[in-house]
Amino acid sequence: MKNLKTVLIVEDDQALATSLGKSFARRDFEVKIAQSSKEAIAALKIFHPRFAVVDLKMPGDSGLECIRQLHEFDASIKIVMLTGYASITTTIEAIKLGACYYLAKPANVDAIIAAFDGVVEDKVGKKTSIKNIEWEYIHQTLIESDFNISEAARILGMHRRTLARKLEKRRVN
Repeated sequence: MKNLKTVLIVEDDQALATSLGKSFARRDFEVKIAQSSKEAIAALKIFHPRFAVVDLKMPGDSGLECIRQLHEFDASIKIVMLTGYASITTTIEAIKLGACYYLAKPANVDAIIAAFDGVVEDKVGKKTSIKNIEWEYIHQTLIESDFNISEAARILGMHRRTLARKLEKRRVN
């Protein structure tokens, strides 16, 4: 009988990929590790996973492109985006491209498995700070204005210099 617990881990951090792989293996998953989107797509020729964990930032194509290609290969693969660079923009894009969930690093394997099933619970009492909400809104507006600071400032209803200061302050911190 074919193993129904197969997972493809697409992660450029070898130590993290190995750790995740061992944790999945202890839970009776058959594991394949790829360190880039290109390696992941090549692995699909010999390994057909039911699940995938994809990092956002990797050399070459981003994790978003990897999700798109995995979803095109087989729309039934349950994909979880795992990243240290979480934002509303990339979360929405990952879901649009075929991810079933988006988790910020560090995430343990139990949380990832729960995400495959769509049953991840938010930590009680943990709220997004106003600064992060503001930054995500500014970032989304910058994307929509094709990173034109003057246009983004007009859309946000603030002076261009104020926006530039906020961006510089965020870059420094």
